[in-house]
Amino acid sequence: MSLKWTDSLEIAIALDETHPDVDPKLIRFTDLHGWITALDEFDDAPDHSGEKILEAIQMAWIEERE
Repeated sequence: MSLKWTDSLEIAIALDETHPDVDPKLIRFTDLHGWITALDEFDDAPDHSGEKILEAIQMAWIEERE
């Protein structure tokens, strides 16, 4: 399965599995962007993200943890 920027929940799940010791409430968007683009399943243009997309992914990750 390939992940695109619009796959917020799937990206959040992958990040939670890859970085289980990270508190998603405390992550910087620059780190979040790097971690997303480093995911093996990620297959989208790295520069096609923005603050709203990163925020949606962060919120999905927080909700996944709760």
